[in-house]
Amino acid sequence: MQTPSATIPHLIAAGFHALSDPLRISVLEVLRQRELCVCDLCDALGVNQSKLSFHLKTLKEAGLVNSRQEGRWIYYSLSLPQFSVLEEYLAGFSRNCIISSARSCCD
Repeated sequence: MQTPSATIPHLIAAGFHALSDPLRISVLEVLRQRELCVCDLCDALGVNQSKLSFHLKTLKEAGLVNSRQEGRWIYYSLSLPQFSVLEEYLAGFSRNCIISSARSCCD
């Protein structure tokens, strides 16, 4: 599924915002191994559910994690398409940017 280009800057900004917190990075590292429910994430990271829920909400809004409900438990997993969007954005700098000296505007 192709994402409309108008939403790309929003997705990129939300993704990098979500990646700006050490606890959210830790959540992603744990989820890199496998899908987990909130209680298992709390145990793995040593944080309470209230604190973790705030960070999971940020990661979910940024499109970096998926959630699914099974009974009364919510399971989280990585959402790889958003990681691809961020990876492509960063790769564009090394592929397409030519750094040249600035010219004076007053010459």
